[in-house]
Amino acid sequence: MTAATVGPQRYQERYAARLEAAAQARRDITLVLETWGLPQLVDVAEQVVTELVANAVEHTDAATVGASITRTGTESARIVVTDTSRTRPTPGAPSPDDEHGRGLLLVEALAHDWGSDPVHGGKRVWAELRADGTW
Repeated sequence: MTAATVGPQRYQERYAARLEAAAQARRDITLVLETWGLPQLVDVAEQVVTELVANAVEHTDAATVGASITRTGTESARIVVTDTSRTRPTPGAPSPDDEHGRGLLLVEALAHDWGSDPVHGGKRVWAELRADGTW
């Protein structure tokens, strides 16, 4: 892994906006959480970062996608995914037969809180994760 580590409590990386980016980000975030001694956040973090990165790759024309994780407490972290689109994500309303459109609904269900903010050159989508049972 050729990741850019920023201090002991934050990790960030940029990925080429390809389908493989979600799997790469998932592996990196998992390794970071295990290194920090937060294995209780791994399952939720894997799902959340996979959905957010996959959405950035699929629904924007970004050449790269950024992903970061910041430890925000003894059992909490914040995942941020950035891209160059200014369009804010909104959860879909898929029918039971739809095969797609549930990613942000999953993020909404798993994260303690989530949202998006415009930033210079695009947007960031974030999700707060907590291991204290207040998903």
